[in-house]
Order: sequence, then C-alpha cells, then structure tokens
Amino acid sequence: MYDDLDRPPLRVRALERTLSSDGWRVQLLAETDSTNAVVADRARAGEPAGLVVVAESQTAGRGRLDRSWVSPPRAGLTFSVLLRPAPAVLAWQSLLGGVAVARAVREVAQVDAVLKWPNDVLVEGKKLCGLLAEALVSGAVVLGIGLNVTTREDELPHGGATSLQLVGAVTVDREPLLKAVLRHLALPAGPGDYRALCATIGRRVRLELPGGAAVEGVADAVDTGGRLVVNGVAYAAGDVVHLR
Repeated sequence: MYDDLDRPPLRVRALERTLSSDGWRVQLLAETDSTNAVVADRARAGEPAGLVVVAESQTAGRGRLDRSWVSPPRAGLTFSVLLRPAPAVLAWQSLLGGVAVARAVREVAQVDAVLKWPNDVLVEGKKLCGLLAEALVSGAVVLGIGLNVTTREDELPHGGATSLQLVGAVTVDREPLLKAVLRHLALPAGPGDYRALCATIGRRVRLELPGGAAVEGVADAVDTGGRLVVNGVAYAAGDVVHLR
C-alpha cells in the first residue's frame, strides 16, 4: 500500500496497453538511482528505440550542468525515453522534447507552458519541468524528463520552481500527462515548433557560460543548429536567466 492518497501509483498495465500500439514499451520501477542510467545501459546492450523507463522515486537524478533533480515519491513524472533519431534531428532532440512536454501540459493540464532555452518548461515564469538529453556513441539518445505534478511548495528545491498543482492545473492525474507527452514526442516537430513556444527569444537575458563567464543582451533567435543567438553571437551551451 502507498501512504499518500493524494499521490496514487501509476498503473503500469494500463499504460502498457495504451502505449504499446504507438510503439512504446513501458517499464515502471518503484525506485532507481537514475532512469537515464537505466535506459543508457539498455541502449548500449542494443535495445531498440521506444523504451520508456518510469520511476516512482529517483534517488540520484541529474539535470543539466550536473545539477541534482529531486522529487518526492509519486509527486511527479520522472522518466527516460530511448530514441534513435535521424542525424539531422540529433541537435534538436532535447529541444523538441521540451516541445512535447509543453504541448502535453497545455492540452491535459490546461496551463500556459512555455520554453526557456534550451529545454526548461516554465509556467508563470517558474520551472515546471527539466529535460536532459544524453547522446550515446551508438547513435541513441536518452531523453530524461522530470515534471513536477503534485509537488508542494515546501518540497520544491527553490523559489524558482513550481508544480502543476501549485499553478491550478485542471488535472494532476499523471497517467494522461505521461500518455500525452509520449504521443507528442512521437509526432513530427521541427525548429519552428520550438521557436513558437520559446519565451527566451526576444527577451533580455543573462547567459551564464560553462567556465564561469557570462554575457548579457537580447536573445535574438535560436539558429538552425539549436544554438541561442545573443547580441549576434551563437552559443551552444549555457544557463539562461530571463531579465526584466
């Protein structure tokens, strides 16, 4: 039995039945260190695309820039997907993962989710979801997604984060949310879809670069390689702060 009636467990058999027709193979774990690590191991062993590993509790999750990702058990959706994209899509895979999450949240939870470059999902200016894509030498991509669903304010890591429950979503049922994310992930999408949802474009930003340097200016665009263009210069990596 689970001890929090507001956070029921996912029903893996129901998910398997619904998602198998779309080519997804769902594995549900009660607890794991990192869903990305589990999927990466399976990918190296030759697992085909379509594997989805979901954890009700993740003890050593990582976000971008090696930050930890912590969520109470069953308070969110923590899962990783094995993709084997065409080479032309590879640079955009993590960004398009953000598109799938934002569209699913808008559709199912009915809140106005937007993207912060490269792939954070924001609601009301706060981080709702983070994504981490890891490319493997085999050509596979492991896309990790951490979406706050019923996380309470005192459980969040900082004041810049939020959850669907806190922003008044019409539902906090995790199963339709997971199904919608995977459905949108399977649909064709491209740079134009990302740019349409990206709240960073046109904003004044501070871009904190690897190594400690930072630049400030207007985010002019996201170029064809998925890089953020600030003051006319394209950057492939960095941490964005939206400035007022």
